[in-house]
Amino acid sequence: MSPLPATIPALVRTRVRAAVRRPARLTPEETAGRALILRLVSLLLQYPDSELTAARTDLTTVVEALPDTPAAEHLARFTGWFAAQDPEALQRHYVEMFDLRRKSSLYLTYYLHGDTRRRGMALLTLNQRYKAAGWDTDGGELPDHLPVVLEFAALAGPGGGEAPLRQHRRGLELIHRALTDSDSPYEHVLAALLTLLPPPTEADRAAVARLVAEGPPNEEVGLDPYGTYGEGEFAPPGTFVPPMAAPPTRVPPAGPPTSRMEGTR
Repeated sequence: MSPLPATIPALVRTRVRAAVRRPARLTPEETAGRALILRLVSLLLQYPDSELTAARTDLTTVVEALPDTPAAEHLARFTGWFAAQDPEALQRHYVEMFDLRRKSSLYLTYYLHGDTRRRGMALLTLNQRYKAAGWDTDGGELPDHLPVVLEFAALAGPGGGEAPLRQHRRGLELIHRALTDSDSPYEHVLAALLTLLPPPTEADRAAVARLVAEGPPNEEVGLDPYGTYGEGEFAPPGTFVPPMAAPPTRVPPAGPPTSRMEGTR
C-alpha cells in the first residue's frame, strides 16, 4: 500500500477548523424559533409609531411564550420597559438613540465603509442579494437598515439569509456598546440578536475598539446617490437635504490699468 500523501494532515486540519466554525445543523423547529426571534428583533427596532405601540401587549405575550433562552430573556427585559412607556416618550427616545447618534445608527454599511464610495457598492450588493432570493424590499428603506436585514434573515433562513448579519457583526457590536453606554433599554434588543451570532473573535474586538476611537472611514466624495447629511451623517429616505453653500466669489485684486484702457481715456 502506498503511503498517504503528505498533504493529508494539512487537509484534515483545515476541515476540522472549518467544522468548528460552521454552525450546527438546525432542526426545522429550531429554524422556526430562530426566525421568530429575528422577526421580533426587527419589529422592536422599528420606529414606535401608533401601530407598533398599539401592538405592545401582543408583542409582550409572544415574547413571554418563547422558550427559555438568553435571547428570550433579553427580549422580555426590553418588552417590560417598552409596554410601560408613554408612546411619545418612546418616540423621543428612539429618535435620540438611532437618528441623532452615529454610533448607534441602524444603517449597517456605515460602520464598515463610512461615507465612502464603497458604501454605495455595498448597498447595491445587498439589493442584488435580496432580488436573487426573490425578495422585494419595496424601497421603503435602504437595504442596510437593520430591521430590513433582519427580516431578510428571517425569511431566507440560516446560512445565506443571515450572512449580512455575520458580515456586519462588528457594526452590531458597536451599536450594542453605544446603547449600553447610553443606558438605553434597546441594548437588550441588540443583545438578543448577538446571542444568535458566532462569538466575536479577538480581531472583531480590536476592530470595534478602533471604530469607537476613530469612527468609520470617510472621504469627501462618497454616497452621492443616497445623499449625505451633516458632517459624516447620511439622511433617511425622504429627508430634505439643503444644497451645500457655493464658495464665495473671488474678486480679483485691483491692478494697474492696462495699456488699452489708457488709450481710451
